[in-house]
Amino acid sequence: MKQIITKTLTLGIGFALAACSDDVTDDNLMSAIESDAKYVGQTVGNFSADEWFPGGRLGTTENIYAGGYEQETPAVDEQGLKDRFMVGDLFASNKFTLTSAPYKGWGPVASRHSCQDCHSGGYGHAGRKADFMPQYGNGYIVSVYYPDAPGSNDGEPIEHLNTFTMSMAATPFLPPVDPSKVSIKWQTVSQMESGLAMSFPDGEKFELIYPEVSIPQNAFNVDPLPENYAVRLIVSCNFQGLGLIDAISNSDLEAQYAAEAPYTELNPAMWDASAKRMTDDAYVELEGRRFLRRFNYDLLAGSLEEDVALWDELNILRSDIAHICSTEPWVRAMAKNKDVISYIKQNGANENSYLHPYYYDGTDDGIAEAVSYLLSPNDSINIYNNKYYNFKPEISDDNYHSFMVWHRGIAVPRARDLNDKEVQRGKEVFRQIGCASCHRPKWNTASKDNPHKSDIIKGKPLPTYPAQTIYPYTDFVQHKLCMKNDIHGSWCRTTPLWGRGLAIVNGGTADRLHDCRARNEIEAIMWHAYSKQSNAYESALRFYNLPKSDRDAVVRFLRSI
Repeated sequence: MKQIITKTLTLGIGFALAACSDDVTDDNLMSAIESDAKYVGQTVGNFSADEWFPGGRLGTTENIYAGGYEQETPAVDEQGLKDRFMVGDLFASNKFTLTSAPYKGWGPVASRHSCQDCHSGGYGHAGRKADFMPQYGNGYIVSVYYPDAPGSNDGEPIEHLNTFTMSMAATPFLPPVDPSKVSIKWQTVSQMESGLAMSFPDGEKFELIYPEVSIPQNAFNVDPLPENYAVRLIVSCNFQGLGLIDAISNSDLEAQYAAEAPYTELNPAMWDASAKRMTDDAYVELEGRRFLRRFNYDLLAGSLEEDVALWDELNILRSDIAHICSTEPWVRAMAKNKDVISYIKQNGANENSYLHPYYYDGTDDGIAEAVSYLLSPNDSINIYNNKYYNFKPEISDDNYHSFMVWHRGIAVPRARDLNDKEVQRGKEVFRQIGCASCHRPKWNTASKDNPHKSDIIKGKPLPTYPAQTIYPYTDFVQHKLCMKNDIHGSWCRTTPLWGRGLAIVNGGTADRLHDCRARNEIEAIMWHAYSKQSNAYESALRFYNLPKSDRDAVVRFLRSI
C-alpha cells in the first residue's frame, strides 16, 4: 500500500504544491509524500480518519494517479462484480459503429460514438474547447431555448433538439444541428457586475472568461426551423461516485432542502415555498417508486439507472425501449429531404446495407413513410414489430447489466495531503467563509441501498453502498450564481468537489463550472462573486478579501479532497 501511495503522490502533490508555491524543492516534496503515506487513514489536525476516504470504505479507491478516475469501487470487488465491471467499462469506452459487433448499432443519429468521447480523461469533467465538433475530448452540448426576455438565460427549450445535442448522423441522414456551424467565442470580462476589481486587495490579478455561443438558423436540419432562440453551453460532468450519490435516501435530500429554505431562495420547480415541501416535479417516478432528482446540473435524473446513455446519446437499441431517441422536427425533415430519400433508394435494396430497414418498397413515398415511422421518438412506435422492418436490440440485456455495474461502480479517489498544515488551514478557511453551506462536506448513504432497476436487469446485482459516510462536498441543491451568459435556466446544482484535485493528472485540465469557463479554482470561486445577486456572493467576497496565504490554502484544500 505505502509503495503505491509514495509512487503516485509524486504526481498528485506535485501539481498541488507547484500551483501554490514558487519555492518547492525535492526535499520538501519528498517530506510531504512520506508524511502522507504515514498518516493515511488516521485522524490528522482537523480531518477525521474517514475523510481520507471520501467515498467511504466501499466507494473509495487508493489509486490517486493517472487512471484513478476509472477504478472500480471496493464494493465491486467485494460483491463479486469485477468481471461485470470490466465488461461494462468496454461498452463505455469503445466506439460504437454501424456494423462492428459487439459495439454495433450506432445512430443513425447520435451525440458521440462512445461515452468516453465526452467524458474524457477517465470519465471526468470535460475540458474547455473553442469549437463544437463532436470529437474525443469535446464534452459540449448546447441548450437552445426561447428566451423569456431579451438576453435571458430562462425559457422553454426548443422542441427540435434532444437533451444531449445530437450533432452526428450516418449518411445520408443529417444531424439535427451541424456542429461546424456552431460558433463558440471566448470573451474576457472587463469589469465584474458586482463592482469588485479584477485583482485582489493585495494586488494579485485574476481573469475571468466566458463563452458566447451562436447557431445560425441554417445549421438546423429540422422542420420547421426554430426562430427567436438563444443558446447556452454545457459540458459533461464527472462519473466518479455516481453510485454513492444514487445511494443517498430521498429523506436526507428532502431534509437538506427544508434546512436551506428559510435562508435562501430555492428553485420553485423543486421546492414549494408556500407549502414548505418538495414539489411533485422534484421527483422522478419509476415503476411505482419515487426518486428525488439529484444528478446533472439541471437535476435531470433521480436514479442512476434512469441515465440510459447508450440509448439517448448513441442510439444503441435495448430490448425494453422500442423506439430511437430523436425529435419529430428532425424526423420530419429527413422524410422530406429528397437527397436522403434518393440515397436510400440507390443504396438500401441490399439486405446487408445499414440503410435496408428504410428501403421498404423502394418507392419514394414508401421510403419516406418508413423513415417517418422508424426514426420517430414516439412511445407508440415499435421498431421490433412493424410492417417496415423489425429491428433487433443492439445491446443484450446481459451486456446492459454489465454497463450498469460499471456505471454504478466507479470509485472516488482517496483524499491527499490531509496531514499538511496548509491543507488543514484551507479546510478551516473554507468553512469560515461559508463555502461549506452549499458545498456540504458530509453525507451518509441509506442503511439499505436499494437502487432502481429496469425490467431487463431486475433480479440482477448492482454494486451497493449501504451505510457509508461520504464526503462529496455538495448539497445536491440548485443555486443561482448570476454569471455573464449563465447556464440555461439560471439554476445550477452545486458541483461535488470530491476527487476534482486529480483532474490534471487524469485529464490534463483543471477547467471547472458548467461550461469550463473557469480554468482553475481561483476563477471558479471569483465567478461566484461576479454579481451581488449571486447566492454565493457573500462567501466569495470573503474569499476575495483573504490574504494570499489563506487563498492559497483554500486552493490546496480543494485539490486534496
